[in-house]
This record gives sequence, structure tokens and C-alpha cells, in this order.
Amino acid sequence: MENIKEDTIHQTALKLAEEIKNLSIYKSFYSDVQKLVSSPNVKKDDFKQTLQQAMKEKGLDTKLRNTVFHWIRTQSKQSKLDPLTSLSKASAQWEKRIHKSLNSMCSDLETSLAKIRSQSEQEELAEKWNELSTYSLDLSKYRPVYAPKDFLDVLLTLSGYVPFTRENEPKWEFAHLPLQVKSLDQLRKVYHEWTNGEPLLGVNPNMPSTVPGFATLEAERIGLGERVAGLGYAPVIQEYLKKGSPQCLRARLWSQVLGAEVKQQQIIYFNQLKKNVLEVDLMIDKLIFKDVQLTASNDDQYFVFEDLLYQVMLCFSRDGEVARTVGANALRVAVKGRHAQDCLTAFPPSGVIPFHGFTMYATPFCYLYDDPVQLYFMFRAFYMRYWHRLHYISTHPQGIVSLCLLYERLLEANEPLLWIHFRNININPIRVVFKWLMRAFSGHLPPDQLLLLWDAILGYDCLEILPLLALAILSFRKENIFQVNTLQNVDAVLADLSTISVIPLLQLALMKS
Repeated sequence: MENIKEDTIHQTALKLAEEIKNLSIYKSFYSDVQKLVSSPNVKKDDFKQTLQQAMKEKGLDTKLRNTVFHWIRTQSKQSKLDPLTSLSKASAQWEKRIHKSLNSMCSDLETSLAKIRSQSEQEELAEKWNELSTYSLDLSKYRPVYAPKDFLDVLLTLSGYVPFTRENEPKWEFAHLPLQVKSLDQLRKVYHEWTNGEPLLGVNPNMPSTVPGFATLEAERIGLGERVAGLGYAPVIQEYLKKGSPQCLRARLWSQVLGAEVKQQQIIYFNQLKKNVLEVDLMIDKLIFKDVQLTASNDDQYFVFEDLLYQVMLCFSRDGEVARTVGANALRVAVKGRHAQDCLTAFPPSGVIPFHGFTMYATPFCYLYDDPVQLYFMFRAFYMRYWHRLHYISTHPQGIVSLCLLYERLLEANEPLLWIHFRNININPIRVVFKWLMRAFSGHLPPDQLLLLWDAILGYDCLEILPLLALAILSFRKENIFQVNTLQNVDAVLADLSTISVIPLLQLALMKS
């Protein structure tokens, strides 16, 4: 048995060694190790020990450990083939529908999906790059390809199953899908620090720092956080984030835990993306401008970041690494330009067609980073790790279908009177919260509360906290919900979340017997 175990470890190590060679950090890491080997600190007669010690002193040991950590996480959460044929077909049909809508919009507007910008257009765009809100575009005829409501309608028709016998009742509930989701008791074991009532940042968000207990907790968290950040070891940082991060450390800790630190290599990569934006005019550029204007620009919390968001979202659309990582499908289109023959290119290179509200995945990072390069790589890391699961159809346990099912199961089991009320007034309970789930509450919660929620997503490496928070909010406001009987009025009861304190509400939901 021991031999089998050792052989398994050996095979995994061999696979890891080969995989590391394909990673972007390999070239610089290998060069740094070579320099170290040739230094006086590494002795030939004690090569292994002196090399390990030298790597620790130079920080290469931590860099290698973090690389292994991130590699293991991608292996453990890779998408597998969906066992449900109906979901696979629905996903393919949905993507075709989106692409068809794009082509239809192009035909109506008599424009192309992609074309080379003229020299004057390139110069104007480059000149206004830092203040793109002044860049003149006629967007009056452009519209979002789809909105969360459209996506939900697709999810609700995944199988055509109708669980009721009465006529004229809607198709709803995901319960018929053979997917495994956790119960509240199982979630309590996952979030055991919260369930046990351990001290967490954000429990008393309105308490002044002059209160002795609060000031001590915050000071302790800052002191511990500085030591953790100094260590730079991603698994330790992840554990730290479970209890929340002080605002002064969050930017650094988030970039460390996701491996999104910016070095010269990242700056060069971002500038290449920018160059592509300046040279090639994609039809979805207008959709990005339109989405920023419809969402962030109209939000009191985010409108000041408009110019920064244009840069980040335009560059994101050109990033082929996103498509390769999340398995997004891009169209192959001819780019019309100055050459005699059109050339084929992926449209968009990222494989991601922005929907109404897509920008809100990036807006909260503006409170952490004012450098567009750092902001870009943090947003991209979050998207590739988490957010892409919120707008693709799959059976992944962290995917939007599983999250909807988890929400329904939690609501039915833990708030049965609310569940019955929704059924009696013929309202599908997922319609009430879907916009929260699909946008991970961005644009719905105040930024300080949202960042605490996203601390937990990073700390537990899990999106199941989203439906749990949706349940907690409905439980908190259920007496008001009982007083109304239309979807419009239910939405009105839940419209303003500005007074919601995320951490105590979640703790209450987990500790509730």
C-alpha cells in the first residue's frame, strides 16, 4: 500500500514538473534558479540543502509553493463533461442564440464584427485612452445582447419539467435536476468559524473604532495580516481571509492568494492587449461602452471609475488566455482592413460576450486598485476562478445552476412559510434573487459589505455563500414579503440593501437552529 502511495506521489510530481514548464512564470523562475545555483551561496558538496536555503532567502521557495498551490486548485476544479445531456445541449443552444443575436445586430446596424481602425481613429483613441468617457460614440442603436432575466428564462426551461398539477402555474424549481448540493448543516461545517461565533471583521460594521473591543480586534487582524502578507504563502493567506481582511491589506492579500501580482511581464502583456484595442475595432467595444454607461456610470458608488473601467473591460475582451482557461467558445471572423485579404481571428478573443451588468464584475476592484494593470489582472483572476461560472450553463457544483438549486433547497427547508407564500402568490422564488446571484451581489450591496463577502469567497474558495446570503436576506425581510403578493412589490421590498450587514446576517443564518 505504501509503495502504491509513493508511486502516486511520484507520478503527480512528474506531471506537475511538466505542467510548470507550460506556465507563464516558468522562464523567469528557471532563470532565477540558474543564477542562484551559480552563486557562492550554493555549495557543490551540499547542493540540496544549500540550494533550498538559498531559495528560501530569495523568496523562490514561496513562489514555487504558491505555483503548486494554484496548479492543484485548477486541477481540482476543472470542468468535467456534464453528465446531463439536456444541460450540455442547452448550453450549446444558448451560445448559438447569443452569437445569432450578435450577427443579427451587426446586420441591422450595417456594421462588421471586427475591422481594422483607421490611423486617425487609432490616434484619437490613444489620445483619449485615460479619459475614454470623452471618446465620442453613437450608441443609441446598440443594446445589450442579453440580460440576467433572459438567462434565467433559459435556465427555467432546461427540461420543461412542471412540478405542479394545477393549470397556468409556471415552470419553476430546479429540484428535478439530479445535482448534489449541500444542506444547511453541511454548510455549517464548511463555514465552521462563522457557525462557532468566532470573532470576524464586519460583525459590528457601525461600531466606532474607539470602542475597546472593536479596536483591539481590528488591530490584531491588521498585525496578523501584515505578518501573513509578509510570508506571502497563498494557503495561509486564504485561511486568514476566512475571518475578513482589513481594508488597508485587502488589495495585497487578494493579489497574493490568486497569484495576480503585477511584474514587468504583466505590464508588457497588458500593453499588448491595449495595442490590440487601439488597432482593431470589435463590435462588442460598443457593447462594453454601453454596459459601462448603463451600469457603473449610473451608480453613485462607481461612476467616478468610468474611465478606468473602459480600459479594463476593453482589454479583457482581447485576452485569449481567458478563453483558453475557462473553455469559452469564440467565433472565427474575418477582420476587414488595410490588407488585400481578410484575416481570420477569434471574436472576441476572450470568448466572452458581455451581457447587461457584466461590468459590475470589475467595479468593486476600483476601490482597491487605481493602477489599471493591477486592477485588470485582479479582475481577470477573479473571473477565471469564479465569475465565469455565474453566466455559463453547466453542472459544476459552483456553477449558476447548482447555486440556484442550493438556494431553492435552503429556502424550502429553512423558510417553509416563505416558500409556501411564494407558491400561493404564483411567484418563482429564484426570480426574486437571481440578479444577486448572477452578479455576486455587485451593484446591490454597498462596496464595503460586498468586499467582506468577496473576502469569504476567496477564503473558502467557494461561491455557495451567495445563495446562503440570498436566503439570509429573505429571512430578514420575510415579514414585509408576507404583506405583498406581486413580483413587482416583492422586488420593491428587496430593492434597497444599503442597510444590510453581510457578516452578522450570514452568521445568524448559520447559527440559527
